[in-house]
Amino acid sequence: MKRIVTALLLALNMFAFALAGPAQAQQAGQETVWIQIAARPSLADAQQEAQSYAARLPDVAGFTLGAGWYGIVLGPYTRQDAERVLQVYRSEGQIPRDSFIAFQANLRNQFYPVGAQDQATATAPTTAPAVPQVSEPVVESQPQITLPDETPAEARRSERLLTREEREELQIALKAAGFYAAAIDGAFGRGTRRSMSDWQSFKGFEPTGVLTTAQRQVLLDDYNAPLISVGMANVIDTGAGISMDIPAGEVAFSGYESPFAHYDSRGSLGVRVLMISQRGDKNTLFGLYDIMQTLEIVPLDGPRQRGNDSFTIEGSNGQIVSHTEARLQNGEIKGFTLIWPTGDEDRRARVLAAMQNSFQRLDGVLDAAAGSDVRQSVDLVSGLEVRKPRLSRTGFFVDQNGAVVTTSDVVAGCSRITLDHGYQATVAANNAEDGLAILQPVQNLAPMAVAGFTTQTPRLQSEIAVSGFSYEGILGAPSLTFGTLADIKSLDGNNGVIRLDLAAQPGDAGGPVLDASGAVLGMLLPREIKGRQLPEGVSFGINATALRNAITAAGIASADQSVGAAPLSNEALVRHASGMTVLVSCWE
Repeated sequence: MKRIVTALLLALNMFAFALAGPAQAQQAGQETVWIQIAARPSLADAQQEAQSYAARLPDVAGFTLGAGWYGIVLGPYTRQDAERVLQVYRSEGQIPRDSFIAFQANLRNQFYPVGAQDQATATAPTTAPAVPQVSEPVVESQPQITLPDETPAEARRSERLLTREEREELQIALKAAGFYAAAIDGAFGRGTRRSMSDWQSFKGFEPTGVLTTAQRQVLLDDYNAPLISVGMANVIDTGAGISMDIPAGEVAFSGYESPFAHYDSRGSLGVRVLMISQRGDKNTLFGLYDIMQTLEIVPLDGPRQRGNDSFTIEGSNGQIVSHTEARLQNGEIKGFTLIWPTGDEDRRARVLAAMQNSFQRLDGVLDAAAGSDVRQSVDLVSGLEVRKPRLSRTGFFVDQNGAVVTTSDVVAGCSRITLDHGYQATVAANNAEDGLAILQPVQNLAPMAVAGFTTQTPRLQSEIAVSGFSYEGILGAPSLTFGTLADIKSLDGNNGVIRLDLAAQPGDAGGPVLDASGAVLGMLLPREIKGRQLPEGVSFGINATALRNAITAAGIASADQSVGAAPLSNEALVRHASGMTVLVSCWE
């Protein structure tokens, strides 16, 4: 009884909100949404079903969805209220279990109630249509079909005409609706018949255990509702040489920029699609595989697989889920990327499967010069943003297997740490008090040079150099910054610290401090120490003895520089320093 009262009060609240109208929700800064409960390929069937729902539920409306489909929805609601209504009505069996939240952008002309104001389009913002490209893809429309009802005998006769694939599809739909749990084999045995009967009872049909043609369509409509909700339609992109079903209600063609055909978001979900098309060979394919993983649209977490002629990349974070696949065939690389918001996995999986099943290679590939006239930026690859780390600093190799010493601030709060962007590393030791961290690469590396630590006390005012990625990797290689050794202890008398007269950049922190012979005197610390910003030209570093002790404690054998080694030429010093210096990046 309590649940019924709660549901009644909730319905009354929703009805009051509907009377207030979506315009008030928009004025209050709230997102206006709907709950889609059914979709039909026939206007007459959709009107009849809308009337049936309206007899027992408030807020029922009907809108065309495009491609010959008609949707029955509840609303409009705020997003928060819609989620509550969805939960209550589902739990009470008032609406199908696969009902979902729909957005205004997916609803077109209103057909129910007859004569009602078109609420979806009345509040939708007006947007200018995109300028079509020369080879603008063609979206194929689906014909509208009206299906007759049948007697049980007619239903059995029409059922016998189904192919094995069509029978399996019905079992899949029954399983997705929660009425079937056996094997998908296309054989309509007792288990399948029982599930059909249960489904018929749930939908208000006579439970015969044999679905009529119209009932089969209702079942498949319910199953395909996730696809209908995003306007899945076939696109023939002659420029890319690809035909594929895409969520055309959520994305629109925006242009070519080799090797991608961009279909940017036009709906509320934030969905994006890329078609991949270019000439190439195995090396081109492998290069594309590496490039894709540097993009913001491909999060770091997720499985990825590369073969001789194909690859797949999946990635996810708190905002998006990304799937990319491409295949090399007859000197042409073709594939696609789907970017979908997190928290909508069931619908994403259905859309992805439909895209994979419908993908076809057509003649031709995208012109390699496509997009050459668009905005250029070092942060963009073919119009897509390159993923950037949260923070990058410098480190240097201290053993032949690739162990690295760096500053502790670059490893704080990271979900992933990389060396030179391409090699993942883990934290072997981290002493935040001293500002020192030691990293171990996940796979052993073979550094060109390894730090050799001086065994001598350095002379004051002697010339030193710091090797570092001054601009956090933008230049692609480390640079040397020259200065002098001001003191062999800190201002507060700490003998484990050296003071430098040096104009260092933030990215240099963690870099090796070298004497003229290339021996490491210490590691440069950040210019801000324990909340205090140092004066211009003043820097500190951890000295060689303290570094050696920390490295030994971590179980790593460090190398000592020969005593009295001769000074190196500038060219030799740069080569030696570059070989041991590595970019350390922290990724969120």
